[in-house]
Amino acid sequence: MKVRINLKPDFEMRFKSIQIKLQGEKLVSARILVVDDDRLIMHTLSTGLRSAGYRTLEADSGVAAIKIAREQPPDLAIVDVRMPGMSGLELAEYLRIHTSIPTIFLSAHSDSATVAQAIAQGALGYLVKPLDVPKIIPSIETALVRAKELSGLKKAQAQLNVAMNQSRHVSMVVGVLMERYGLGKEQAFESLRKAARSKRRKLEDLASDIISGKLDIGLIVEIKGKT
Repeated sequence: MKVRINLKPDFEMRFKSIQIKLQGEKLVSARILVVDDDRLIMHTLSTGLRSAGYRTLEADSGVAAIKIAREQPPDLAIVDVRMPGMSGLELAEYLRIHTSIPTIFLSAHSDSATVAQAIAQGALGYLVKPLDVPKIIPSIETALVRAKELSGLKKAQAQLNVAMNQSRHVSMVVGVLMERYGLGKEQAFESLRKAARSKRRKLEDLASDIISGKLDIGLIVEIKGKT
């Protein structure tokens, strides 16, 4: 099957580079890994993305993509679904389990079974060939924004787990807040953290005083929607 990728003459003028914030408040264009065993498609798509202001990395196999992902982690991977050897779906599963690199799938097919598999692997998008490069930029922008949101949620969850594991009393107080006020785990922990900050107390010390009865949990913890 001959696959066409369009690069319009006014392409560079029509699209601005996608910008992501990195440490030190430095702004750089997002880096995208393009993975396709068809090298013509891979190079053409990469060229179009660079014209839009992205930085690109290229891999013509799943194994090559994993090596690049380890050495130069991209902000997003655009992966062809059907490749010899390691398929795009298998590559996406590896990236999902072992890295935090989000994936958009690229395919000449849009059958429901393949789309369902892509969704199961956490795909942030599904592009069907032939591609008109300018038209896929919104999908890439959306995927990058969503990936950043998911990364933030994962970091928050990791911080919560660390804090909960460090203090048995914190865990107990969070459990009481969840049961008494019908809060979710994250919201209960955030309420306790705000209370500790407002009183300039360590989280663990404040939780210990609540458990011991020195402080009333209802008086010191801010509960949204409660009086």
